[in-house]
Amino acid sequence: MSRPDNIFLIGPMGAGKSTIGRHLAELLNKEFRDSDQEIEKRTGAGIPLIFEIEGEAGFRNRESSVLDELTLQSNLVLATGGGIILSPANRKILQERGIVVYLHAPLETLLSRTRRDRHRPLLQTADRRRTLEDILKAREPVYREAADIVIETSHRSPVSVAREIVRKLEAHAKNENLAS
Repeated sequence: MSRPDNIFLIGPMGAGKSTIGRHLAELLNKEFRDSDQEIEKRTGAGIPLIFEIEGEAGFRNRESSVLDELTLQSNLVLATGGGIILSPANRKILQERGIVVYLHAPLETLLSRTRRDRHRPLLQTADRRRTLEDILKAREPVYREAADIVIETSHRSPVSVAREIVRKLEAHAKNENLAS
C-alpha cells in the first residue's frame, strides 16, 4: 500500500517550514496548512497563551490531536511545529500518512531568523542561543530518523528550497516505485 500524497515539513523553529511550505504547496498544486496556525484558529488563542495556561504538555496534546486530524486529508503540504516529532505516536502518523521532509538549518541561521520573534514560548529565555542549542541537540537525531528527505535551508530563498524539494520528491517517488 502506498502512502498518501501528503508532504509533511518538520524541523526546528526558524527552519522555514511555513514559508517554504506555502511555496511548495503552490508548486505542487496542494493545499497548505500549518499545524500551529490551525491550533490558534481552533482555540482562538495564540501559542504563547496556550503554553501559559496549559503548559507545554497541554499544547503538545492539542498538537497531536490536530496532527492526527489533518494528516487524514490528502493532497496536503503541512508545516508542523518544531516539537511535533517528540512524540513517537506523532512520528508514526507522519511516516505512515505522507512523505516527511526535514528542513535543516544551522544554529546561526536559526538564531538570526528567530531573534526578534516573541511568539515562540520556548525561546523566551535569557539565553536564546543555549536554548536553541539544547533543542537542536535533543531533536536533530529524531528529525533525521523521521525524515524521508533532508533539505538544507540556510542562505537560500524559500522558492529555491521548495523547487529542490519538488526535485527530491520526484527522485524519491522513482526510488519507491523501483523498490515495489
